[in-house]
Amino acid sequence: MTLTTQALPRLRAHLSTFFSGHEATEDVWLEGPLAQRAPWFSVLRFAPGPRTPLWTYASIGASALDNPRDALLEFVVVVEKPTRRAVELLTMTADYHADHGLGPGHTGGFGEPWLPGADCEDFLISLPYPFGPDLEICQLDDRHVHFLWLLPITGAERRFAVDHGLEALEQRFESSGLRYWSKRRASVV
Repeated sequence: MTLTTQALPRLRAHLSTFFSGHEATEDVWLEGPLAQRAPWFSVLRFAPGPRTPLWTYASIGASALDNPRDALLEFVVVVEKPTRRAVELLTMTADYHADHGLGPGHTGGFGEPWLPGADCEDFLISLPYPFGPDLEICQLDDRHVHFLWLLPITGAERRFAVDHGLEALEQRFESSGLRYWSKRRASVV
């Protein structure tokens, strides 16, 4: 059961409240199939502010797409510097979610570095640990939407998660002090 597009302003309000004090702008990615499939889909960009010194991008409208899991999900990605690539990645992720139904623990590949010159070409869908449940859960009357983290990972980290489990990979992230926003971060495995 997806949301109707009438719920999208409430998602914007949820994000704006959470990122109060951060300058926000809205953007769309007009290339690719999602522009035709979901003309309402957009991405909010939050500049550094009181919550984080990094740039945070969040999808608005993935939860209004039919998907095989009937999951009410939106996605966030965090970067060191502003980039339209984040808008593209969230748009691609929402489109993939509509076809395949993503959820926590899912991994996949971008097919190229997540940012130009980056070492990570894969991703992990995770709880938004840097922000916690106040960002993750947006209550909408009798339903709620989860904002999940699009975390760039290396191919070796993806294989490690498959072989040893997500919890083992997350423990590696935690013990290494993962610089998840850095395009040149070293693999933790």
